[in-house]
Amino acid sequence: MNRNDHNPSLRDDLALGTAIGLLELCSVARGVEVADAILWESDIELLFATHVQPGKYVMLFTGSVQDLSSAVRRGAETAGEDLVDRLLIPQVHPQVEAALRRRDGHIEGTIDAVGVVETTTVAAAIEAADRALKQATVDLLELRIANGLGGKSYLSVTGEVSDVRSSVAAAAGLAERGGHLARQVVIPRPHPDLVRFL
Repeated sequence: MNRNDHNPSLRDDLALGTAIGLLELCSVARGVEVADAILWESDIELLFATHVQPGKYVMLFTGSVQDLSSAVRRGAETAGEDLVDRLLIPQVHPQVEAALRRRDGHIEGTIDAVGVVETTTVAAAIEAADRALKQATVDLLELRIANGLGGKSYLSVTGEVSDVRSSVAAAAGLAERGGHLARQVVIPRPHPDLVRFL
Protein backbone atom coordinates (compact mmCIF):
# COMPACT_ATOMS: atom_id res chain seq x y z
CA MET A 1 0.00 0.00 0.00
CA ASN A 2 1.34 3.41 -0.95
CA ARG A 3 1.77 5.75 2.00
CA ASN A 4 -0.24 8.41 0.19
CA ASP A 5 -3.36 6.25 -0.23
CA HIS A 6 -5.12 8.50 2.25
CA ASN A 7 -4.57 11.67 0.20
CA PRO A 8 -7.56 12.93 -1.80
CA SER A 9 -7.60 11.56 -5.34
CA LEU A 10 -7.01 13.95 -8.22
CA ARG A 11 -9.28 13.53 -11.21
CA ASP A 12 -7.70 11.21 -13.76
CA ASP A 13 -9.31 12.99 -16.72
CA LEU A 14 -7.51 16.29 -16.00
CA ALA A 15 -3.88 17.29 -15.86
CA LEU A 16 -2.70 19.70 -13.22
CA GLY A 17 -2.13 23.00 -14.99
CA THR A 18 0.89 25.15 -14.39
CA ALA A 19 -1.20 27.25 -12.01
CA ILE A 20 -3.14 25.84 -9.06
CA GLY A 21 -5.38 27.20 -6.35
CA LEU A 22 -6.56 25.63 -3.13
CA LEU A 23 -9.06 26.53 -0.44
CA GLU A 24 -9.24 24.77 2.92
CA LEU A 25 -12.20 25.19 5.25
CA CYS A 26 -13.06 23.98 8.75
CA SER A 27 -16.64 23.17 7.71
CA VAL A 28 -17.71 20.47 5.25
CA ALA A 29 -21.07 22.12 4.57
CA ARG A 30 -19.51 25.53 3.92
CA GLY A 31 -16.86 23.82 1.78
CA VAL A 32 -19.49 22.39 -0.55
CA GLU A 33 -21.07 25.85 -0.79
CA VAL A 34 -17.69 27.44 -1.58
CA ALA A 35 -16.92 24.83 -4.26
CA ASP A 36 -20.18 25.72 -6.00
CA ALA A 37 -19.48 29.46 -5.70
CA ILE A 38 -16.01 29.28 -7.24
CA LEU A 39 -17.21 27.12 -10.13
CA TRP A 40 -19.84 29.77 -10.95
CA GLU A 41 -17.27 32.56 -10.49
CA SER A 42 -14.47 31.45 -12.82
CA ASP A 43 -13.51 29.11 -15.64
CA ILE A 44 -11.62 26.63 -13.44
CA GLU A 45 -11.41 22.85 -13.23
CA LEU A 46 -11.76 21.16 -9.85
CA LEU A 47 -9.08 18.51 -9.40
CA PHE A 48 -10.62 17.42 -6.12
CA ALA A 49 -13.19 18.76 -3.68
CA THR A 50 -13.57 16.58 -0.62
CA HIS A 51 -13.63 16.30 3.12
CA VAL A 52 -10.37 15.57 4.93
CA GLN A 53 -9.63 14.90 8.56
CA PRO A 54 -10.54 16.28 11.03
CA GLY A 55 -13.80 17.52 9.53
CA LYS A 56 -12.23 19.94 7.07
CA TYR A 57 -13.08 20.44 3.39
CA VAL A 58 -10.40 21.02 0.75
CA MET A 59 -10.70 21.89 -2.91
CA LEU A 60 -7.82 21.98 -5.39
CA PHE A 61 -8.36 23.57 -8.78
CA THR A 62 -6.50 24.63 -11.89
CA GLY A 63 -6.98 27.22 -14.62
CA SER A 64 -5.48 30.51 -15.72
CA VAL A 65 -3.86 32.68 -13.06
CA GLN A 66 -6.57 35.31 -13.56
CA ASP A 67 -9.38 32.77 -13.14
CA LEU A 68 -7.68 31.21 -10.13
CA SER A 69 -7.21 34.62 -8.49
CA SER A 70 -10.89 35.34 -8.97
CA ALA A 71 -11.90 31.91 -7.63
CA VAL A 72 -9.66 32.18 -4.55
CA ARG A 73 -11.00 35.68 -3.81
CA ARG A 74 -14.63 34.57 -4.21
CA GLY A 75 -14.02 31.40 -2.21
CA ALA A 76 -12.43 33.32 0.67
CA GLU A 77 -15.34 35.77 0.72
CA THR A 78 -17.90 32.95 0.76
CA ALA A 79 -15.98 30.95 3.38
CA GLY A 80 -15.70 33.86 5.79
CA GLU A 81 -14.51 32.71 9.20
CA ASP A 82 -14.61 29.06 8.07
CA LEU A 83 -11.52 29.63 5.88
CA VAL A 84 -8.50 27.80 7.33
CA ASP A 85 -5.96 28.44 4.55
CA ARG A 86 -5.63 29.13 0.84
CA LEU A 87 -3.00 29.19 -1.85
CA LEU A 88 -2.41 30.23 -5.42
CA ILE A 89 0.75 29.03 -7.16
CA PRO A 90 1.20 30.50 -10.67
CA GLN A 91 3.78 27.89 -11.77
CA VAL A 92 3.71 24.77 -9.65
CA HIS A 93 6.74 22.44 -9.70
CA PRO A 94 6.09 19.18 -11.66
CA GLN A 95 7.12 17.01 -8.68
CA VAL A 96 4.24 18.48 -6.68
CA GLU A 97 1.73 17.08 -9.20
CA ALA A 98 3.45 13.69 -9.12
CA ALA A 99 3.21 13.65 -5.31
CA LEU A 100 -0.44 14.71 -5.35
CA ARG A 101 -1.09 11.89 -7.81
CA ARG A 102 0.64 9.53 -5.35
CA ARG A 103 3.72 9.02 -7.47
CA ASP A 104 6.20 9.94 -4.74
CA GLY A 105 9.86 9.20 -5.01
CA HIS A 106 11.28 6.21 -3.18
CA ILE A 107 14.97 5.96 -2.48
CA GLU A 108 16.90 2.73 -2.00
CA GLY A 109 20.27 2.55 -0.26
CA THR A 110 22.02 5.48 1.33
CA ILE A 111 21.08 9.12 0.94
CA ASP A 112 23.05 12.21 1.85
CA ALA A 113 20.27 13.98 3.76
CA VAL A 114 16.55 14.05 4.34
CA GLY A 115 14.43 17.02 5.36
CA VAL A 116 10.87 17.02 6.69
CA VAL A 117 8.53 19.99 7.03
CA GLU A 118 5.31 19.41 8.96
CA THR A 119 2.44 21.89 8.67
CA THR A 120 -0.96 22.39 10.25
CA THR A 121 -2.77 22.85 6.92
CA VAL A 122 -2.94 21.21 3.50
CA ALA A 123 -2.36 24.50 1.68
CA ALA A 124 0.78 25.23 3.68
CA ALA A 125 2.26 21.80 2.88
CA ILE A 126 1.63 22.06 -0.86
CA GLU A 127 2.99 25.59 -1.00
CA ALA A 128 6.00 24.58 1.13
CA ALA A 129 6.72 21.60 -1.16
CA ASP A 130 6.65 23.87 -4.20
CA ARG A 131 9.00 26.35 -2.48
CA ALA A 132 11.38 23.59 -1.33
CA LEU A 133 11.70 22.19 -4.85
CA LYS A 134 12.30 25.63 -6.36
CA GLN A 135 14.82 26.68 -3.70
CA ALA A 136 17.50 24.02 -4.24
CA THR A 137 18.32 20.81 -6.07
CA VAL A 138 16.27 18.33 -4.06
CA ASP A 139 13.79 15.58 -4.81
CA LEU A 140 10.38 15.27 -3.19
CA LEU A 141 10.07 11.92 -1.42
CA GLU A 142 6.55 12.38 -0.13
CA LEU A 143 3.74 14.88 0.19
CA ARG A 144 1.11 13.66 2.63
CA ILE A 145 -1.96 15.78 3.24
CA ALA A 146 -4.49 15.73 6.07
CA ASN A 147 -6.04 12.26 6.19
CA GLY A 148 -4.57 9.97 8.81
CA LEU A 149 -2.63 12.89 10.26
CA GLY A 150 -5.25 14.67 12.33
CA GLY A 151 -5.48 17.41 9.73
CA LYS A 152 -1.75 18.10 9.60
CA SER A 153 0.33 17.58 6.46
CA TYR A 154 4.00 17.05 5.69
CA LEU A 155 6.56 16.83 2.95
CA SER A 156 9.94 15.15 2.84
CA VAL A 157 12.83 15.94 0.50
CA THR A 158 16.24 14.44 -0.17
CA GLY A 159 19.47 15.66 -1.73
CA GLU A 160 22.86 16.93 -0.65
CA VAL A 161 22.96 18.24 2.90
CA SER A 162 23.40 21.90 1.91
CA ASP A 163 20.55 21.71 -0.61
CA VAL A 164 18.23 19.98 1.86
CA ARG A 165 19.03 22.58 4.54
CA SER A 166 18.34 25.41 2.09
CA SER A 167 15.08 23.92 0.78
CA VAL A 168 13.76 23.05 4.26
CA ALA A 169 14.61 26.53 5.55
CA ALA A 170 12.73 28.13 2.64
CA ALA A 171 9.72 25.81 2.96
CA ALA A 172 9.54 26.10 6.75
CA GLY A 173 9.95 29.86 6.59
CA LEU A 174 7.01 30.14 4.21
CA ALA A 175 4.80 27.97 6.42
CA GLU A 176 5.90 29.84 9.54
CA ARG A 177 5.06 33.24 8.01
CA GLY A 178 1.53 31.95 7.46
CA GLY A 179 1.37 30.63 11.04
CA HIS A 180 1.11 27.01 9.85
CA LEU A 181 4.51 25.46 10.66
CA ALA A 182 4.32 22.52 13.07
CA ARG A 183 7.93 21.27 12.85
CA GLN A 184 10.96 21.04 10.59
CA VAL A 185 13.96 18.74 10.66
CA VAL A 186 17.05 18.03 8.55
CA ILE A 187 18.88 14.73 9.07
CA PRO A 188 22.32 14.49 7.46
CA ARG A 189 23.29 10.93 6.54
CA PRO A 190 20.21 9.17 7.93
CA HIS A 191 20.69 5.61 9.16
CA PRO A 192 20.36 3.08 6.31
CA ASP A 193 17.57 1.25 8.16
CA LEU A 194 15.52 4.47 8.23
CA VAL A 195 15.84 5.09 4.48
CA ARG A 196 13.49 2.26 3.51
CA PHE A 197 10.71 3.92 5.56
CA LEU A 198 11.05 7.36 3.96
